[in-house]
Amino acid sequence: MTAEAPDGRVHRYLIIGAGPAGLQLSYYLQRAGADYLTLEREDSPGGFFRRFPRHRRLISLNKVHTGEKDPEILLRWDWNSLLSDSPDLMFPHYSREYFPCADDLVRYLADFQRGHDLNVRYSTPVERLEKTGGVFLAHTAGGEVFRAECLIVATGWGGPNIPDIPGIELAMGYEDVPMSGETFTDKRVLIIGKGNSAFETAQSMLGEAAIIHLASPSPVTLSWTTKHPGHVRGQYGALLDSYWFKTLHGVLECTVDRLWREGDVYKAAITYTLAEGETAELEYDAVIRCTGFTMDTGVFDDSCRPELAPNGRMPAIGPDFQSANVDGMYFAGTLMQARDFKRASSAFIDGFRYNLRTMAALLAERYESTPLDRQVLPRDADRLTATMLDRVNWSSALWTQFEYLCDVYVLDEDAGVVVHYTDLPEDYAVERFAAHPLVFTVTLRWGRDRHEDVFAIKRHPTPERAHESAFLHPVVRVWQHGEQAGERHLLEDLLAQWRDPVRHVAPLRSFLAPYL
Repeated sequence: MTAEAPDGRVHRYLIIGAGPAGLQLSYYLQRAGADYLTLEREDSPGGFFRRFPRHRRLISLNKVHTGEKDPEILLRWDWNSLLSDSPDLMFPHYSREYFPCADDLVRYLADFQRGHDLNVRYSTPVERLEKTGGVFLAHTAGGEVFRAECLIVATGWGGPNIPDIPGIELAMGYEDVPMSGETFTDKRVLIIGKGNSAFETAQSMLGEAAIIHLASPSPVTLSWTTKHPGHVRGQYGALLDSYWFKTLHGVLECTVDRLWREGDVYKAAITYTLAEGETAELEYDAVIRCTGFTMDTGVFDDSCRPELAPNGRMPAIGPDFQSANVDGMYFAGTLMQARDFKRASSAFIDGFRYNLRTMAALLAERYESTPLDRQVLPRDADRLTATMLDRVNWSSALWTQFEYLCDVYVLDEDAGVVVHYTDLPEDYAVERFAAHPLVFTVTLRWGRDRHEDVFAIKRHPTPERAHESAFLHPVVRVWQHGEQAGERHLLEDLLAQWRDPVRHVAPLRSFLAPYL
């Protein structure tokens, strides 16, 4: 029998999931005095991190010692804290380790929820979501129905991504891998996948297994080549070392065509992707699937079933983080990464915490008629130059969400002023202000050139060649009626301090002045 929610009303906002994203958005909605409720299926927050990573060591940095004192700048190297006005509720108070333990993050999230008294209802699993008459309904396992004008799905990954390989059911899933590598002592192990979970698993058994093969069609993608924190990280380099030092471990570029079992042996038919179609049959004592996660779409009724991004593992979203096809339904946390996939950090806490601060402002504008925060500046090249440089030297949002979030400067010709907005997705800003004759966007960007050796890059440290910078550096773009009309790069700097009068200030002012 279906029962009404205890409060018997239609909430303005309903958040599904109390992981880091659900808590971060809850914090901003609560601070704004909004009518919201967060539902969590488990009895405490952060359930994903109670299970993953399997070997309990996070890849999110916790750089405690920086020589800096400014809380905003410190966030550039604190990848686990949620944003709040409470200095005591920062993750470095919970761990001093550079690569912290996931258990410390779970403890931190619970304290964050309690410390801010966020409106979270635990042990309330949502089994079905639907939309009727412009209102979202969340049906729970206990027969209750919660209603809201706006639905935010912050459920994170729903389960493993299982590749379409005949016999894949014979493989052990990453979600079930034993924490002790001694389980695989003297065994031949095939790990399907070459992401961080695959390397984490391989490293746990590196000194125990007789043979470890990591297999996928594409070569290993290293984070120091792409600058993306979700690609394979340097701390897993031991397996790659062992490959080239001929210790029997290997990294195979191949498709796994079929898996089957013969007695106590697992057999894999493979086709090498970089060897002119060469095929082989290999024997193993264990096969492990480490192929990532995917979104759970089973909870959505046909009335609000979201379109998926091209990879089919996450929702397609618009520039404002809203579902591409369901009005009023938004996605938060790792589910909001489709628009900067494998570029910025929307898949991770250090990135989506800023997205959610921006989302909260966009929701308040839409549902509460609260204007976006803005600063009015004089139409003056000196003042604009100083403001832009102050922001790129200070903002942790622009630093972490490089090439995605931007500052926007919109010329109001009637008033003779420039209106400054912060931390908007650049594609959203361009679309929103397309009617204006002059708009500047400011982001931080990496160099676009591919380098044979990323640790031996030849540099040209003159302002005229700033566009060839390889390291993170500011980029100012000019938009006129929605079309890009100009672009200026500022020279990279080892300490990320862009204030030099000759290298940064003068070139930026010279670029801005003709437009103003």
